[in-house]
Amino acid sequence: MNIHEYQAKELLRGYGVAVLDGYVAWTPDEAAAAAAKLPGPVYVVKSQIHAGGRGAGRFADDPNGKGGVRLAKSAEDVRAAAEAMIGHTLVTKQTGPAGRRVNRVYVEAGCDIARELYLSLLVDRATSRITVMASTEGGMEIEEVAEHNPEKIHRVAVDPATGIFPFHTRRLAFALGLTGKQIAAFSKFVTAMYQAFTTLDCAIVEINPLVVTGAGEVVALDAKVSFDDNALFRHPELEKLHDEAEEDPKELEAAKHSLNYVALDGVIGCMVNGAGLAMATMDIIKLYGSSPANFLDVGGGATKERVTAAFKIILSDPNVEGILVNIFGGIMRCDVIAEGVVAAAREVSLNVPLVVRLEGTNVELGKQILAQSGLKIIAADNLADAAEKVVKAVKENA
Repeated sequence: MNIHEYQAKELLRGYGVAVLDGYVAWTPDEAAAAAAKLPGPVYVVKSQIHAGGRGAGRFADDPNGKGGVRLAKSAEDVRAAAEAMIGHTLVTKQTGPAGRRVNRVYVEAGCDIARELYLSLLVDRATSRITVMASTEGGMEIEEVAEHNPEKIHRVAVDPATGIFPFHTRRLAFALGLTGKQIAAFSKFVTAMYQAFTTLDCAIVEINPLVVTGAGEVVALDAKVSFDDNALFRHPELEKLHDEAEEDPKELEAAKHSLNYVALDGVIGCMVNGAGLAMATMDIIKLYGSSPANFLDVGGGATKERVTAAFKIILSDPNVEGILVNIFGGIMRCDVIAEGVVAAAREVSLNVPLVVRLEGTNVELGKQILAQSGLKIIAADNLADAAEKVVKAVKENA
């Protein structure tokens, strides 16, 4: 689960992470009032969406204008900046061409920036440890730094049995070229971040940029926090931070039915049981010359109703030009899948090619249900056959 910058900073502040003062605003008037609470004379107005690259982004109705992060030198400037953002669609590298509607802004105090650094905490799957990553290339996307200047990324893995120690933070501080009281400030900052990360069951905490001020202080200028969805049951207080407006409606609907769904930008909808098989299905669709419209794992214990819901979610995507159902029946019985597919296809008036590959428990009964449905369902013998048939059917139906 992702949250907004202002929410992330408020959480991190509670653990002792140094952040600037700021206030969220839903209207231009609220933004101006927020500026009045800050010392000035410089303010920063930031669009609040779940996407990076806001400063370099452009608003859809003003592509040649300023981005989603703007400096202001008076309360009236803050009001004008908020008016140009709230209710408008911001397009960044991470939003795609559709962009995201800005519903609120964050008005923050200005900062005397001497240096910009990068800092993040994440779970390294290779070492099974929380890893602290730092770089002197603050303000840049870490993927670009990794590609062009990998030597500028410094890592420290923390043993979960002992937790973080001062030598971890000092090693990174020296690698970043920090000196004097900056080292102590950085160590305190990273230790507080680690405490927040472990206590809140985070998936990632990213500060980009982390700034060193002219006075030698270390402060989070931006903050991105994402939580491990599997641990949210331990943190009911975080549920109120969830902004459904930032989520894909199809993914929200899928979550209601305990479906693992991720929207993609292809044309062939996929319904599969098992994450590994779903990945293989998407790969083979690409191999045969098309692209998947989604990742959808119905799980091992899906019911007829859940399968029906999954089918409807796939068809709610206007980009879907064909559907591939790929089921290997083990815990999930093929006849249950077949019943759900038939029920959903009848209910939504299926008008795109449908290819179904069934194998495993009750496969013959499942194939019989499909054959007797009276629907135009293309049967496939194996995964390669299914991918080839759905790609061909989509091209013929175009």
